[in-house]
Amino acid sequence: SDGSIRLHQMTSEYPLLQWNDSTNGQPVIALQWALTRPAVFFVLDASSNIYIWDLLENDLLPVAKQAIPSDNVVTMAVLGEPEKTTGLLGIALAKESGLIDIQYVKKKWALP
Repeated sequence: SDGSIRLHQMTSEYPLLQWNDSTNGQPVIALQWALTRPAVFFVLDASSNIYIWDLLENDLLPVAKQAIPSDNVVTMAVLGEPEKTTGLLGIALAKESGLIDIQYVKKKWALP
């Protein structure tokens, strides 16, 4: 609810990494790992901002942020085929109006 993100290992109750205020205080609505690149994950906040984290590139801050200003995004799902090396990775965004928007991710964050 405060925008913090924690990375846990299943064998410990304490986080391996923690990013406080990672969404400028906005609640985290959804977090999804990339299906084609294990070090990448996506965060959706309550203000309809999507943050892309690539832990191999930067483990302190997101590598990109995309605002979706026209319609509130209520949830997201990551799309991709991990068994293929095409680097095709997308995010399905469900908007408050009922529309579904598909955004494709740059290859540098999608390739294995």
